[in-house]
Amino acid sequence: MLDHRVTAYLADTCVFFQPWWLEAVAPGQWDVAVAWRGEEVAGVWPYAYKIRLGRYRLLEPPELSFYLGPWIRSSIARTTRRLSEEKDLMTELHDALPEFASFHQWFHPRVTNWMPLQWKGFSQTTRYTYLIPDTLDIEALWGETETNIRTDVRKARKELEVVEHDNAGQFLELQKRTYARHGMAMPFAEATFLRLDSACVKHSCRTILSAEDSLGRPHAAAYLVSDSTTMYAFLRARDPDLKRGAAALVLWAAIELASSQQKAFEFMGSWEEHIERFVRAFGGRQTPFFEVTKMNSQVVQNYRSLWKLTHPHG
Repeated sequence: MLDHRVTAYLADTCVFFQPWWLEAVAPGQWDVAVAWRGEEVAGVWPYAYKIRLGRYRLLEPPELSFYLGPWIRSSIARTTRRLSEEKDLMTELHDALPEFASFHQWFHPRVTNWMPLQWKGFSQTTRYTYLIPDTLDIEALWGETETNIRTDVRKARKELEVVEHDNAGQFLELQKRTYARHGMAMPFAEATFLRLDSACVKHSCRTILSAEDSLGRPHAAAYLVSDSTTMYAFLRARDPDLKRGAAALVLWAAIELASSQQKAFEFMGSWEEHIERFVRAFGGRQTPFFEVTKMNSQVVQNYRSLWKLTHPHG
């Protein structure tokens, strides 16, 4: 049971940090490291974990999660003092983590200083997302999109209508077709998705947009989640046998929705080259974030040896 002060602090962080989200995607296998300054919470570090072979704890992202890691209180102190406090808080949060065999998380883009963890033996790879921090001037944003995106949106609008609905099952089926076209299974369990969707509905933080034709067939859809400041294009799906412009239409409608709610918009999922090319065309700001890892060499070596003994064909 989290201290009520920790819960209150988490409420002002990212949607992926919320206890109800973590419980939906990693039931009973998550916790939050906390740094205190007196009676006040100065920083948190949510994490999820798995136990392997009864004793080895792996701190890693569960399915249908994204950002985790440290979230330290903002400071208006001068740079030298701010960096010193960041180091102290990051170290304190690190020391509050449980012992682990391996560690893997994607930190939120607000984390720009991972050096204290470098000194603790962690490694870092820079990843990129695309972000529109200010969506208020929708006409200016339209002008920032590439010509091909505007053309696709205009053409799709002639035959498709973007509707908002609550049919998570329909979105899931479209997602299955998206992956099946590439000969792939969905990278998450259906039960986990439905459990998370129920939690999102309960906390009024999700919207499903679907581009549909006159027959009611969904051509493309977006599963959006929001916190107090940002709307995230968390999942996207497209029927590979129908019109390609539908994906651009749905994503532009999502940006318009974020604008109406005065929220920033994050595209997410920009690592694959063809996906990056598509989302970049909407004019978002390329924004770095850290993928942070660590292997406890002795423990991991033992884990791998035991895995080979117990899984000779795996």
